[in-house]
Amino acid sequence: MRKKLHPELRPVLSAKHIGQMLVEQRSIAGTSATDATGPRVWANPAIKFQEIEGFGAAFTEAAALTWQKLPAPQRDEVLRAYFDKDSGHGYTLCRVHMNSCDFALGNYAHAEVADDLALEHFSIARDQQALLPFIQAAQRVAGTTLNLLASPWSPPAWMKSNGQMNGGGKLLPQYRAVWAQCFVRFIQAYAKEGVPIWGVSVQNEPMAVQTWDSCIYTAEEERDFVRDFLGPALEQAGLGAVRIVIWDHNRDEMVERASVVLSDPQAARYVWGTGFHWYVEDHFDHVQWVHDAWPDKKLLFTEGCQEGGPHEGEWEVGERYARSIINDLNRWTVGWIDWNLLLDAQGGPNHVGNFCSAPLLTDEGHERVLPQSSYAYIGHFSRFIRPGARRILCAATKQVLECTAFQNPDDTVVIVVMNRSESEMQFNVKIGEVHWPVQLPPRAIGTYVVAL
Repeated sequence: MRKKLHPELRPVLSAKHIGQMLVEQRSIAGTSATDATGPRVWANPAIKFQEIEGFGAAFTEAAALTWQKLPAPQRDEVLRAYFDKDSGHGYTLCRVHMNSCDFALGNYAHAEVADDLALEHFSIARDQQALLPFIQAAQRVAGTTLNLLASPWSPPAWMKSNGQMNGGGKLLPQYRAVWAQCFVRFIQAYAKEGVPIWGVSVQNEPMAVQTWDSCIYTAEEERDFVRDFLGPALEQAGLGAVRIVIWDHNRDEMVERASVVLSDPQAARYVWGTGFHWYVEDHFDHVQWVHDAWPDKKLLFTEGCQEGGPHEGEWEVGERYARSIINDLNRWTVGWIDWNLLLDAQGGPNHVGNFCSAPLLTDEGHERVLPQSSYAYIGHFSRFIRPGARRILCAATKQVLECTAFQNPDDTVVIVVMNRSESEMQFNVKIGEVHWPVQLPPRAIGTYVVAL
């Protein structure tokens, strides 16, 4: 009697102590699971959860200008590293700022002329210098338009209570209608450039008074702006399919903020979901609670990076990424957007010195691209978990094995397992009655792909 053949498991590994990043390993033969009694990571494709929108990062003016400074071969290297679906990360879900942000070269707005209520002087000329060429080049490599989330850091200074784009302040009530029209104009202008806007968030970090571009909304002000101005403005302009994301700030307050907006039926009907960042305590349970309370609304990680400089060569940065991605995905998050795609050796440019890390950095001469651990770690998800994938039930018998699992539209199963300990972990990956013996080095992450 011929022995039943089981599918092979294809491992891809990144490991600190052996200096590997996204290296495919020898395939592992599957065997009967009757003797698989040790540590294991188990997945059940029959039990499915949320569908994935995608992974990606932010197009900022800083990233675009850094990209433009590179020689042509390195510019192509960056695009392929992120957007090529066969050899790179295959990014499909990204973000762009409306008006300036801290990772611009200075404050600017698309509606600079004070009291231009008809927006006769509205212009995206600034974006046409660097941002849009970067996005358009990325789309050419991706072979498709990207799903792009547009987020404002501040309305124009003349619309605000403090008369400036920096330092917080609030949107003055008399300008709420014209500010909503700025969203409409921005979406229409980008569409003319061949860059459709997939969604908008109301305000980046609406509870943070920053030395850079910022604006404060209470939960009630955000609710009222969505219900009475932004939602109707998009709908009346024929842009009702553009998704509206609320909050767009840290996990710590997301339950309360979502409750105020989503408990109002008239506001909630315009809201696609809640966006969140990672810059305070983890509060992964808050992501779950928002889903539990409003299961018909989506959850989207909209920004995260390692603060305080470039952190070149630090392995812990990648582990921070994967820990967040695993925990967020396991709590119903449908997409995960990194912050800057590319920064220089200082972690900028940034018009207020708020330097940060990025998965790809350039050297001081802007001649080489330097992949960081965060590039490898996010790639363990984005390269293998494709848009339309469904999360499946997955659990590990050891807490040290942090894991999540998905089934792609082509039925391949993807299991991602991270080991942040200093000890090698031996375990079995198990699906149904088949198991595959795996060794995961210390300080490593593995993606395991099997075609069922």
